[in-house]
Amino acid sequence: MRRMLRARTSLTALIAAGALGLGAAPAGAGTTAEAAAAAPATYRLDSELSQRLGDDTAGSYIDRRTGDLTVTVTSDRAAEQVRAAGAVAKRVERGAARLEAAMAALESGAKITGTSWGIDPRTNQVSVEADQSVSARELARLRKVADAQDGAVRISRVPGTFKREVAGGDAIYGGGYRCSAAFNVSKGTTRYFVTAGHCTNDVANWSATSGGPVIGVREGTSFPTNDYGIVRYTDGSAPAGNVNLYNGSYQDIASAANAVVGQAIRKSGSTTKVTSGTVTAVNVTVNYGDGPVYGMVRTTACSAGGDSGGAHFAGSVALGIHSGSSGCTGTNGSAIHQPVKEALSAYGVNVY
Repeated sequence: MRRMLRARTSLTALIAAGALGLGAAPAGAGTTAEAAAAAPATYRLDSELSQRLGDDTAGSYIDRRTGDLTVTVTSDRAAEQVRAAGAVAKRVERGAARLEAAMAALESGAKITGTSWGIDPRTNQVSVEADQSVSARELARLRKVADAQDGAVRISRVPGTFKREVAGGDAIYGGGYRCSAAFNVSKGTTRYFVTAGHCTNDVANWSATSGGPVIGVREGTSFPTNDYGIVRYTDGSAPAGNVNLYNGSYQDIASAANAVVGQAIRKSGSTTKVTSGTVTAVNVTVNYGDGPVYGMVRTTACSAGGDSGGAHFAGSVALGIHSGSSGCTGTNGSAIHQPVKEALSAYGVNVY
């Protein structure tokens, strides 16, 4: 969960870090798709079918009209398995191997700072975004690689520039930096919080207030390639396992899952507070100026500097750790998160 800022040593509340209210939704707000995606059975079914079908699927998504889990398939046998499991099957041309080959071509031929790419199962394509820092010459190079993929890749321009969103100011503080906490986690009786790796790379000791006493010490960090880190509470506190909704209430977190394309999510961070969005791509590569990160999730939530490390969640399910974005236009953003399940597995901890 995300941490809230509190004028004392406990980071309990920091986990729900917030925003300027851009795209903010009231606590409890959501859509049919969000309710469906947040159900533990939906996440479990998505994971089971993905493992079972292998290359006979190119991913799954939540249908925004019906809220149903829709699974792409490349064979009649796979379609029968999907329907038998209770999901909707959609026949597509390209399997997972074909889309992964397209991403490998982008990785080898067009790894350009200011670009990101990931799988959008709704269109059965690799969705590429190029920010405003990408020059005309670089864009031409990107298009050349994409055109060679026979329709498997689509490119769009996005405003702003992709960047890690660290700022000096509020939420969790260390070494002149301000980040946000994502979720409180535990291993046995020991309490920790997880946040962005590009924050913990730079800072070992963290405080709940600027210049305040240290409440936690870094015990692990991974960036680039991944973007997660873990901090152990050293102030004797036992913070709650919830996320700050910045309206006087908190969202309890009971489990963790991998996000599904099409589902609605919320992001809580110390700058923009609680914003809402939709998952648009998974298995995303983001080419930041100081190195790429892999296996990320792209959303339309708004975010800004200082939100790094904040919580992406749906209902009581933890989904991700905020990494960065290319900015926000109105209520439409491009927030990227590190799947939290990978971080939990890496450190042997659990949400609670």
